[in-house]
Amino acid sequence: MRNQNLIRVGSACLLVVALVGAALASRELLGTGREEFAPNRRFEPSRIDNPNYPVRNPFYFEGKIDYELLGIDEPENAWEYLQRGIWHQDDREDLAAAKADYRHSIALNDPSTGTCRIIRSRADLEISDPPPCMFTPRLRLAYLLLHEDPDESIRLFREVLEIDPLFLEVNLLIGKAYHDIAKTTADPEGKLQAYEAAIRAFRAELELAPVASPDITPDRVNNSTVHWHLAEVYEESGQLEDAIMEFDLYLEATRWHSDVYPWRIPLAAKKIEILRSQVVQPGHGGGPDSANPQFRESAGP
Repeated sequence: MRNQNLIRVGSACLLVVALVGAALASRELLGTGREEFAPNRRFEPSRIDNPNYPVRNPFYFEGKIDYELLGIDEPENAWEYLQRGIWHQDDREDLAAAKADYRHSIALNDPSTGTCRIIRSRADLEISDPPPCMFTPRLRLAYLLLHEDPDESIRLFREVLEIDPLFLEVNLLIGKAYHDIAKTTADPEGKLQAYEAAIRAFRAELELAPVASPDITPDRVNNSTVHWHLAEVYEESGQLEDAIMEFDLYLEATRWHSDVYPWRIPLAAKKIEILRSQVVQPGHGGGPDSANPQFRESAGP
């Protein structure tokens, strides 16, 4: 037994010696590693041999890539300005710099100047130049300008829809921008037009995402966020019956899926109760559209 223990100890010692020897040999061959992994050293491969730099095919990759891995000293094209803008916005939280880069990206990716093209058919994919227009710089810049400059934001969102008419939530954001305009406009006619435009945008969003077949889901209503905003617009514009209907649809849409803002659910129920008490009964004069008697006719169904 004693001899067996000695053999085991000896084998373990030999294994340790072998591992140490291998480590020393690797250190001799590869170096200490301090130079390669020095914390202040930055790896900056060129655009050509950088595996982190995607090749256009013909679309630009519009997702986010770690900007510091791209090896770019100064952007040279629309895509590089986009990536630096994303870096400024997401990583550095420098919104002013991000806006400037997004604007530069759009200027270099503009169908009106022939620096990009909108894909309309499969045949368009056979053409490599100019590159397809990018929606990401427009979408990000429009969102940053949503409350600061809603008119410019709407223009950019419409460019996104020109590039991709089926892009979900863009019409929702357009509606929110028009809603902001309506709330800040003193001119009654301008306020009315902004409310009308907001309703059209929200309705367009609902049309892009209809409720699935009953064979797939028991939901009768979806897109609670749009119904909430529609209800707000109808309430503010004096269309109380329509507001009640939209708040009710909102509650139905949140029945199984809740809301990212759950406090709105009891508030919607309370608003329905209050609005119903405000609706003038038939034959008693007035009506839900008395605040804007021309609204229903001009806004449409």
